Amino acid sequence: MTIDNFNFKGHKAIVRVDFNVPLDENGNITDDTRIRGALPTLKKILADGGALIIMSHMGKPKGKVNPKMSLAQIKEAVANALGAPVEFAPDCAKAEEMAAALKPGEVLLLENLRFYPEEEGKPVGIDKEDPAYDAAKKEMKERQKDFAKKLASYADVYVNDAFGTAHRRHASTAVIADSFDADHKMLGYLMEKEVKAVDNILKDIKRPFTAIMGGSKVSTKIGIIENLLDKVDNLILCGGMTYTFAKAQGGNVGNSICENDKLDLALDIIKKAKEKGVNLVLATDCVAADDFNNNAKTQICCVKNIPDGWEGLDIGPASIASFVGAILPAKTILWNGPAGVFEMDNFATGSKIVCEAIVEATNTGAFSLVGGGDSVACVNKFGFADAVSYVSTGGGALLEAIEGKVLPGVAAIEGK
Repeated sequence: MTIDNFNFKGHKAIVRVDFNVPLDENGNITDDTRIRGALPTLKKILADGGALIIMSHMGKPKGKVNPKMSLAQIKEAVANALGAPVEFAPDCAKAEEMAAALKPGEVLLLENLRFYPEEEGKPVGIDKEDPAYDAAKKEMKERQKDFAKKLASYADVYVNDAFGTAHRRHASTAVIADSFDADHKMLGYLMEKEVKAVDNILKDIKRPFTAIMGGSKVSTKIGIIENLLDKVDNLILCGGMTYTFAKAQGGNVGNSICENDKLDLALDIIKKAKEKGVNLVLATDCVAADDFNNNAKTQICCVKNIPDGWEGLDIGPASIASFVGAILPAKTILWNGPAGVFEMDNFATGSKIVCEAIVEATNTGAFSLVGGGDSVACVNKFGFADAVSYVSTGGGALLEAIEGKVLPGVAAIEGK
């Protein structure tokens, strides 16, 4: 079933969203992107004449009630975004009466799902090495099923619109779907768009295909790098990873971030790229600083010859030119991870120019997908979010999808 084909009139729909929005010290939302992203789905249900139950997590309370992570803080913001009053259930597992009382057009927001350890389904207070861990894990899985059934009992339709958590088999993202037949569970509009965007990258590739992968560690990106080597024409590796590759090739990287235990892995990636005919683009120069702060002294250095006491914080002009040269002709572009410490204005130039090149390629017909928290923050900082083809709301979920992994939150709906 698709959300467009379903008429919610007379139905109660429980919708998993990702309202894990950033808050300031006073509990005010500093970025409402995730709330705005879910609005098409939520408004469709209300417009049809359905009753709406919204559930989400916030933060990592680890199965304990934490007022600083209460969704009560965002109730009014959700109401303002929806243009409708929102009731609040202070306990997501004890909302039967409030759910039963909901009338068409009314909205109920449940408290943080992760106040219950059953949401994530992980045993609490016991180490994996403990002999009793396996039994505790089995017990928790049963409790997770019961928790999911409780949530499901509030409604007769389930909608998953939380791509950011689709890579987790949690009670509200996957297990709950077992309580609904195929005609009464579906992906929301945001999830549909995310899945389609990933399919464009992995299954409907227009060439040349250029992927830009940033990040501080090679180790956290190795799965996606290896999968991309079978798909891309150009692979740009940047960010902190740069210096692991530079050192692996005999360079001196000064105080730059570097995984000394991954030097062989870096050399193996270089070898595999060559064997597969992939144009691997690595930074050749950088903007190095004598301290990790915006006002530090800087100099342009070869990435293999950074003085002791200095660290690379952005790509240099030669690297910018080679990156742009691989981006502009592309017809499919994936960007995950900035080119430098873009949060500091003096080290944001490389990332900004990468942004501008992606936008230019998009304007000439490329499909561009930007995903991962830092990349999203980057395009938002420079005002380019509306100038690329798609900005993904999912960090880990996007990476696992591009690695080729099955996402439990999608599989639970599509039956894969």
